[in-house]
Amino acid sequence: MGTLIFSATVILVVVGFSNHTLWLAAIVLLFLYVRYGRTGGSTSTAGSPGPAPQGSGGPPGAAGRPDSSYRAYRDRRDRQARWERRYRRERPLEARRQERQN
Repeated sequence: MGTLIFSATVILVVVGFSNHTLWLAAIVLLFLYVRYGRTGGSTSTAGSPGPAPQGSGGPPGAAGRPDSSYRAYRDRRDRQARWERRYRRERPLEARRQERQN
């Protein structure tokens, strides 16, 4: 994904060498990539409420990392299930709205 974004940015800069609008588009593209594209957890599955903010008790940064053993997988899965139950308990209206969307 990052390679695609950087390639598009370079193309916008080269093609728009005399067109400042394309330079602005390249800057906006890079800004959006840095702001939203680098987290990796931006796409959530249908059943999960999305990535947890840091420091809020959610699973700490285990989004794309493969587990080294079955026990690590089970621990991560159990932590995620506890987090989702807590989320639904503390935010019932938001949880119902998300269930209606899916």
